[in-house]
Amino acid sequence: MTDKLTPLRVQIDAIDAQLLDLFNQRARLAQQVGHVKAETRAPVFRPEREAQILRGVAERNPGPLKNADLQTIYREIMSACRSLEKRVVVAYLGPAGTFSEQAVYQQFGGAVDGLPCVSIDEVFRATEAGTADFGVVPVENSSEGAINRTLDLMLATTALISGEVAIAVHHSLMSKTGAMEGVTVVCAHSQALAQCQGWLNQHYPQLERRAVASNAEAALMAAGDAGIAAIASDMAAEQYQLGVVQAHIQDDPHNRTRFAIIGQLQTNPSGLDKTSIVMAVPNKAGAVYDMLAPLATNSVSMTRFESRPARIGTWDYYFYVDIEGHLFDPAVAKALEELKDNAAFFKVLGSYPVSL
Repeated sequence: MTDKLTPLRVQIDAIDAQLLDLFNQRARLAQQVGHVKAETRAPVFRPEREAQILRGVAERNPGPLKNADLQTIYREIMSACRSLEKRVVVAYLGPAGTFSEQAVYQQFGGAVDGLPCVSIDEVFRATEAGTADFGVVPVENSSEGAINRTLDLMLATTALISGEVAIAVHHSLMSKTGAMEGVTVVCAHSQALAQCQGWLNQHYPQLERRAVASNAEAALMAAGDAGIAAIASDMAAEQYQLGVVQAHIQDDPHNRTRFAIIGQLQTNPSGLDKTSIVMAVPNKAGAVYDMLAPLATNSVSMTRFESRPARIGTWDYYFYVDIEGHLFDPAVAKALEELKDNAAFFKVLGSYPVSL
């Protein structure tokens, strides 16, 4: 066996040496890019450029490595090279161990500085104030729908959406001891409680359910009190040294959450983009139809339509719409101009690459 493995290992070692040299060649080029960007004050993180690279990796991949695995490797290479230019700070709903933190590293790679915030409001404030270069906020869940607080904050923020990332959400029930003896309360974010209510009704209907700011906060509480169980990620269980009572307790096995990357960056077209807008219409018959008609006449596809009460004491609504294409695309630009003319309120939330 050793005789067969030795020549293969020699080849692997030789390839690793070549890779090491190539990685550092790439890093030196990234440093030169950083110098050029510094001269022009261009942003370090260009999501459209990184999206193009990751798509190109998948298109050129001959196998046997899977596209997703190769893209993960390349994302980390780009993250490490980017950090040689500048260490990017990313705000997210904390504390450590939340799905929001997981979304940060899935989008930006590991070579960033995460800034945990106590609320979604604080993520917006940190991004707007420049304390963080970017923020990551949940937008919608495949089981429970829109994250209303995020939608409300999008109305007034000066930040733009410059990217999106979707992650699989697997909830685990955990406690300090890894058992449920003595537990009287289950804590989690309200969305997580809703996503697991069927399982909880079946297995622990007698326990109080308490909503807290985040699942990671619930895990932190459980770490300090044996009477509390938390619903959180396996990453949170490891972070706070909790025992998992039961894994994958979400009612929908395909549960996913989509996050928006917010910042002051207006992205350029990447070739596969999405534009998010919010608008309101005059209170008259056929107003919503008239509002959306420019999309059809300009052959622009709508991928999401969400209404949200205006919260001004009347039955008025804001409409959150996602469309295919970038605002710099001629057809999209024309449709948006017509939409703006028909709307009582109109705001472009951002154009950005579609998540992989």
